[in-house]
This record gives sequence, C-alpha cells and structure tokens, in this order.
Amino acid sequence: MHQRLTRTSAEDIRQKLADRIISGELAPGTALDETSLAAAFAVSRTPVREALRLLAASGLIDQKPHAQALVAKPDDATLAGMFEVMGHLEALCAGLCAIAMTAPERDALERQHALMAPIVRAGSAVEYSQANDVFHSTIYDGAHNGYLAEITRSTRLRLQPFRRAQFNLLQRLRQSHQEHDRVVEAILQGDRKGAESAMRAHIAIVEDAYNTLSQTR
Repeated sequence: MHQRLTRTSAEDIRQKLADRIISGELAPGTALDETSLAAAFAVSRTPVREALRLLAASGLIDQKPHAQALVAKPDDATLAGMFEVMGHLEALCAGLCAIAMTAPERDALERQHALMAPIVRAGSAVEYSQANDVFHSTIYDGAHNGYLAEITRSTRLRLQPFRRAQFNLLQRLRQSHQEHDRVVEAILQGDRKGAESAMRAHIAIVEDAYNTLSQTR
C-alpha cells in the first residue's frame, strides 16, 4: 500500500485503490488514512481526498464525516440496480445516436471502433479500457442531449471500477469489441430500436462478466 507510483491524479489514485479493493487486496473494513495514502502516492492530501470521495460514490468505501474511511463494497442489490439504470441510460443514448448523429460523428464512431481492434489483438486491458471510455463518450455526445450525457457520465463514473475489472476476464476484450460491432452497425443503419437493444444487451453482459470475475476472487 505504500508503493510509490508515478501517476498521481485523483483519478489515477481512485483506479489503483479500486483495483485493490475489487481484487480483495484491501479487505472490507480496512481503514484508509489520508496522510498515509498521500505519502504512498507522493502527493498532497487533496487528490487523495477527491479519490476517496469518488470511491465512496461507487460504494467501494464507507466515508462518514469526522471518521476514517473504511473499505466497503456495495451489496449485490445496489450494484445490480446501478447496472440496470446504466443499461437504460446507455441504450437511450445509442438509440438517439441512430437518429441524431451527424455524418462526421458517425465517422468518428467508426474510427474509434476500428482503432480498438488492434488493442484487442494485443490483449491490453488497460489500453482497451481507456479506448472504451472514448467509444462510449462518443455515443453519449452523439445523442445530442446534454442532460442525458451528463447523467449517463455520472452513472458511468460510479460504475467504472466494476466495468474496468471485467476486462481481466479471458477473451472479454474480444467479446466486448464484438458487442460494440452490433451497436455501431445499428447506429450507422439508423436503427433506433436495434441500437437500444444492442447497447442494453452489451451492458447486461458487462454486468454478468463482472459478477463472474467477482465470484472467482
């Protein structure tokens, strides 16, 4: 826990701690001290405090005023509810993309999807996760509904540690890219219902993949 790391933003710290919590390296009930974490990551307490706030939003820590943060995990029902809402939000975004995306935006979506193919072949879960964020953000923006994009991104941020973890499953990168194929095809064809259905199925598989992974830990 006191290993020095070169990447030090609040988001980087959040990702590192989330990975340790989800993997079981940091067990539920473990205290997370801001001062110790700041020393471990060679940063001030400010990015650590922000990272802990983000982890609390995901249900990965229990943070109460004037008390030390403790490692936690959301219960199955809470996590399932988060994934259910995420599925509806992303499906709505994909469906709107099918009817609202401009030609340049469709081209950008196709390019991003194509760029992910060599990442899949290389088997880089970290790089795929980053490219995946761009892929989904392109869909949020392509829906041309600012409020929808805002709440979808907010929900995604809360679920991101769990969504990232599923990429550690064998063959998950290839499967995810194939699921994206169906989403992109429906959007490019202007098939609103098809895009909604493909995206909802994709998020359901993401949830199943995370649950499969968590059962092995």
